[in-house]
Amino acid sequence: MKNLLIETHLFEGKIHEDANGRTLVKGVLQRAGAENQNGRVYPKEVLEREVKKYETLIKERRALGELDHPDSSVINLKNVSHNIKEVHWQGDDLVGTVEILSTPSGNILKELLKGDILLGISSRGMGSTKPLGDNKLEVQEDFELLCWDFVSNPSTHGAFMRPMNESVNKQLDKQAEVCGDFCRAQDLMREIITEIG
Repeated sequence: MKNLLIETHLFEGKIHEDANGRTLVKGVLQRAGAENQNGRVYPKEVLEREVKKYETLIKERRALGELDHPDSSVINLKNVSHNIKEVHWQGDDLVGTVEILSTPSGNILKELLKGDILLGISSRGMGSTKPLGDNKLEVQEDFELLCWDFVSNPSTHGAFMRPMNESVNKQLDKQAEVCGDFCRAQDLMREIITEIG
């Protein structure tokens, strides 16, 4: 049975406008083969297949996402805040360029980013999982990627989106150095909160 699967990566970015005045940000959308805070692992071959299908939506300018996750597999147009412009792989990291739209939700997102508010970018999809042991779950072949949304509560550490005017490779190297102890502390806090809540 397919369930709604949501995975979030931290997003840290400053706004950049391209020559056409579009607001863009670039960074890691998702990581393959790594356990996230929800205990799920996405095999790279499953994500690669879904990204290949998703590229059709990108070409048609229909790769829309919302501000906050709904509890639904439907993208609600009145809440759309952004459009994915391109995606590519860097090792196991899926990196993408996101255009922030001038919609009501997009304008809120833009102002949050201008205020240096730390957000998450989060995949939404349908699929099933299989236990791997050690409380890990592997996402199965029936996974279907729906979109990426911007959210307030990140579940996966170590993946930051960066300003467009910096080299993504340089930023990814920098985040790997910085994340270490911070991400471990974040993991412990989430575990404590989950046990209490």
